[in-house]
Amino acid sequence: MHRVRFAIVTALVALGSLAPWSAGAAPPHAGTAASSPDAAPININTADVKELMKLEGVGRRVAEKIVEYRDTHGPFKKAEELRKVEGVGNGLWERNRTRIVIK
Repeated sequence: MHRVRFAIVTALVALGSLAPWSAGAAPPHAGTAASSPDAAPININTADVKELMKLEGVGRRVAEKIVEYRDTHGPFKKAEELRKVEGVGNGLWERNRTRIVIK
């Protein structure tokens, strides 16, 4: 009896791991950045915390750190300098680099 239960539980776990999301949920990156209303470019030299939070993966604390970094070090000279801000890792940079601008 225990073997049958174990086999059933094992099969259900295996089947569940095949689908990265539930059938009713949207895939993790549904749509493209271009189709999203928040996909507009963000000027990291003038954006406030609220505007920086429109970048994918940027929460309030990271947005605040971006503003603090800019206030301390002056305006960003290159968009890539954003990677020096604590909390801005490779993943966040790669997801947003086409939207990050310097003006």
